[in-house]
Amino acid sequence: MQTAFAAEDSALSISLTSEPLFSLGPVTVTNTILMTWVVVALLAAIAFLVGRRLKKIPSRTQAFFELLIGGMLDYMESVLESREVARRYFPVVATIFFFILAGNWLGIVPGFEQIFLKTEAHGYVPLFHAVSADLNTTLALALVAFVVVEVAGVSALGILKYGGKFVNFKSPIGFFVGIIELLSELARLVSFSFRLFGNIFAGKVLLLVVMFFVPLVVPVPLMLYEIFVGFIQAAIFALLTLFFIKIAISEPH
Repeated sequence: MQTAFAAEDSALSISLTSEPLFSLGPVTVTNTILMTWVVVALLAAIAFLVGRRLKKIPSRTQAFFELLIGGMLDYMESVLESREVARRYFPVVATIFFFILAGNWLGIVPGFEQIFLKTEAHGYVPLFHAVSADLNTTLALALVAFVVVEVAGVSALGILKYGGKFVNFKSPIGFFVGIIELLSELARLVSFSFRLFGNIFAGKVLLLVVMFFVPLVVPVPLMLYEIFVGFIQAAIFALLTLFFIKIAISEPH
């Protein structure tokens, strides 16, 4: 689905969905998938460059990343009330944060999404599509967070005790509270995916429209704002995952 904004002889096209670029056997590679590969490669390169020459007396770059990673781990420990549990789930929460953050920031780099590739079936299509502006990506992230939360709850409490949070026949009130908890658990998939998608896609549309009609001055403060929004949305997704893990591993009351 596309929305077109016309001005004189030119048009601005905004796509709600990713577009196919080429196929690798039975797999169709879209511009969102290609952007995802770029984000993963960028994060892997940064991790490799930072981690290959660690020193006892750190450089400024090493000190920055040690402060960043250590601060995140300390915060998770304060929330989960256990260093061991924090270290167990830190890779998932941190990966979600950095992946969303890198994807959000790459998506607003000027000209990055204005690179086109000519395809036989669809003509010229954008080579890259912002990962968080594709509902498939945000839904996939929501599924990952959902599975991690449920596995964390079962691992910490056991399947019977954890299931007792949602299926409770001890009293009518307990039964209805359990049903509400179950519905809220499933609703996270929708809230997780649509919150991130809606905010990032809306910002992308606003930037493109403003850059199209007022291309010189106005987009600059909007881009700074979108950098902030990209960080906030990544932090919110990661923090919600962390807090839901905390709720899942807590003893039922």
